[in-house]
Amino acid sequence: MARQYGLDMLLDLDGQHFQMEDGTYVWFMASECQATPERPHGVRYSLTYHDRHNQRVIGFDNAHAPPKPKRSRFGGRKVVAHDHKHLSINDKGQVYEFESAEQLLADFWKEVGKWRDRQREKQK
Repeated sequence: MARQYGLDMLLDLDGQHFQMEDGTYVWFMASECQATPERPHGVRYSLTYHDRHNQRVIGFDNAHAPPKPKRSRFGGRKVVAHDHKHLSINDKGQVYEFESAEQLLADFWKEVGKWRDRQREKQK
């Protein structure tokens, strides 16, 4: 099976830190790992956007499980993929449906763009 272009692009970003003109920045971590039920796509990642006070305001990662779903009365909890996103400073995380590395990057930058737009609106 051929590797996806987006996966190579994501892996090439590992360790990169990009400073924005307004003092905010993005930081990427990505590495291949053994495919598991928690990381079925075989990649461990953390894509974060930080404000100028070094607080993470947007994050997409799979370092830990998202908040646990409530138990069904019909059975126990199932193993859940660890992919999740944080869309504000206080967001504990919500499930992110990982489709591909390319889609992950697109979704991350889309949320960063929304946050930056909201900040510009606040300054008007």
